[in-house]
Parts: sequence; C-alpha cells; structure tokens
Amino acid sequence: MTVKVAIIGLGIMGRRMLTHMKIHENYTPTYLWDPDVKSCQEAMKISPLSQIMETASQAIQAADLVYLACPPTVRKDYALEAAASGKALFLEKPFGIDLKESEDLMRDLDNYDIPIAVNFTQAASSALNELLEAKNHGDMGTLLGVDIVINYSEWPRQWQKEADWLRFKAEGGMTREVMSHFLFFSERVLGPLQIIWAKTTYPADTSLCENAVLARLETCEGCGVNIMASVGGAQPDRQELTVKGSKSSRRIADFHKDSESTGGPFIPLRQEPEDPRAVILKRQLDDLYLNVKRQPNRLATMHEAFRIQQLVEGILSRSN
Repeated sequence: MTVKVAIIGLGIMGRRMLTHMKIHENYTPTYLWDPDVKSCQEAMKISPLSQIMETASQAIQAADLVYLACPPTVRKDYALEAAASGKALFLEKPFGIDLKESEDLMRDLDNYDIPIAVNFTQAASSALNELLEAKNHGDMGTLLGVDIVINYSEWPRQWQKEADWLRFKAEGGMTREVMSHFLFFSERVLGPLQIIWAKTTYPADTSLCENAVLARLETCEGCGVNIMASVGGAQPDRQELTVKGSKSSRRIADFHKDSESTGGPFIPLRQEPEDPRAVILKRQLDDLYLNVKRQPNRLATMHEAFRIQQLVEGILSRSN
C-alpha cells in the first residue's frame, strides 16, 4: 500500500515535492493545505486528483505522513499535532530559526514514537554516499578539510521570488537556505563542527537578510571548513563544495555535479542526468519510505538538523 501524504505549505518546495511524490510508486500525496488560494490553485494544476482540505488539521488527520513545507516560524504547532496523532513527519529545513524554540520542539518530538526526518536533499545523494565510501576505503588519503563557495547575482534567485520571506533577515537568507545543505554535508564527512570565527555582512536595510559571509569552522581535531559566500554582481550562480584529501579531492557543484582531482583539473565522475533534481529527489523519497517503515535510511535526523541550525544561527549572529 502507498503512503498517504499530507503536504502543509504549497509554495515552491511544497509543489516541488508534490510533483515528485505524485510519480513515486510509494506515495499518494492526496491531502493538501495552504492559506494562500493561489498556491492551492497551482498545486491542483500539478495534481488534480489531490484534495485541498479546509484546514491543516484535516489534512494531518487524514494522512500517514505529514510533510511540512511551510515557513519555519509556523511549523511547531503542525509538527506537534502530527506527532500527537502518530503520524510520520518529514520537515523541510531549516529545522527552525529560534534555537530555544527548536530545542523545545526537538525535546517534545522525542517523546513520540514516530518516524521523523528533515529534508537535507543531499543525504541520500550519490555524490555524498560515494564520497563517504571513498573516504572509508582510504581512496582520498587523509582528509584535510572542506571549502564552500557560494555566489549569487541576486537573492532570492529568480525562481525563488514567489517566497518573499526568503529576502528578510527574520527567516530567510542564503545561509539558512543553501549553506545549511553544505554544512550538513560537511558534518556527515568530517564530523561535528564548531565556529572558530565568522563575519556576516548585512545591507543598510536592517530588515533584509545577509549578503556576504566569511567563516572558519573546525572539528575537534582541527580539520577545517572554510566558507566564502556573497550576493551581487553580474555573474553566474556558483554553489560549490570541495572536500580536500591528501590523495584525491572531490568537488560537488550545484548539488549534483560530482568531480574528482588527484592534483590536476577536476574530472566529472559521471554523466549528468537529464533532470538532476528528479534523480536526487527520487533517492530522497526512496529513503523517506524506508524511514516511514522504520528501516535503516540515510536521511537527516532532527538532531543533526538542530546541530546545523546552531551553526547557521551562530554564523548569522556574528556581524561585527
């Protein structure tokens, strides 16, 4: 039997997940809710056989799995209602933006015997898991650290502008939305990180999100993650993570372009699929199904997600 899914939040991420759950053999994304009428209309174009429920509670109660794609500040009540009703829970990242509130939520959710995962999309990716295999086999030699480079000509990017909250300091910004993925990747490879120093720059309008970040994070053994991120200028987008080893290094660009260097140019390790996002989301949904069935899987736990939130909010708070 397929897993009946409620999607709460039908913006960009909610509709994207709806599209891919609809074609996955293990899911029936039937129950939808969003307070915005236009978002509901767009979702129904994607999946005409789904239902727009009158309330979020109706959607939650009808489902086996609840996917929360709503903004971080409104997730807590939905998450606790789903947990109290015994529903499996899939949370969009970031886990939250207020550390105390997120810690309380994590503690509350730990009291429920339900499957819970957070959507860091690289968790089940071939790039991360093949890199971990190479690391464990010693193919990369000694790991020397990670470099993260992120450049955007504008933020939010053109395709994100429907989600207007992404441009504001309160909930948005590239550090929460993009850098968090690379920090998750880095911790999976190197282990827990701590902030050594960070400098975050904000525009003159104090309501807006950051436009530049420089930071150094390290493991307890001193293995470092160097971050350079900025917004502005006529340039193509750049999203790049390089894991440096003494024998070989791996670079993941745009979340899926996986290449390797042994000292010369980085050479692609595989041919790019026609639709990389579809491949990544299929793998993520495969592992989500394992999570719902309480089987071993590679998805991010909420404890991992909270650790990343601590790093992200720590970086954002260091503006002097």
